[in-house]
This record gives sequence, structure tokens and C-alpha cells, in this order.
Amino acid sequence: MKRIIAVIREEKFEEVKTALIEAGCDGMNVSTVKGRGRQLGMKESYRGSSICIDLIPKTRIELIVNEEDLEDIIQVIQENARTGEVGDGKIFVSDVLEVIRIRTGERGSDAV
Repeated sequence: MKRIIAVIREEKFEEVKTALIEAGCDGMNVSTVKGRGRQLGMKESYRGSSICIDLIPKTRIELIVNEEDLEDIIQVIQENARTGEVGDGKIFVSDVLEVIRIRTGERGSDAV
């Protein structure tokens, strides 16, 4: 099993969520985060003063998937989160040693 953490633009979240559900991936955790990478922030004007907002609001999606579904899910996220501009986000993939469904005690792939 693999854990996918995708940090994407807030405005692309609904599109990505809908595509993930259509791809059969309905279980996900979602949170609003702030961060920065190569985008380095945004310059805005407030009451005549120029300010730099260097931590950009993003949406973080966390998924646990079976290994055979990994590449398909990554592709779905990439296709639906991409704008082609700096700041589209990142996808992180890591191993998951065990998953246990609390309600039933199921383990491994059955619990995903």
C-alpha cells in the first residue's frame, strides 16, 4: 500500500476530488495548508502599500491506495490539478506498512 499526499491549488480541489471519486478513490483526508515552494509568494497592494504574502494557501489531499492503483491515481491528480503555471503543487508518495479498519479489524488491502 502507498500513501499519496498531494498539495494543490485551492481552486483545483473540486476538479481533483470529482476525478478521484470517478476513478474509484472515495476515501481521502483533506486539509487547508499554507506553504511555499518555487512560487515564492504573491505581491499585493493593501491601502497603498505593497506587501508580499510568502505563504500561499493550498489544499492537501491524503490518500491510501493499493500499489496496483498508484500510477492511475497519480495520473488523475496530475491531469486535474495542472494549470501549467508555477505553484501547481507537488505529489509525495510513501510506503504504508499496515492499515487496520477500526470497526471491523480488517487489515491490509481489505481495510483500504
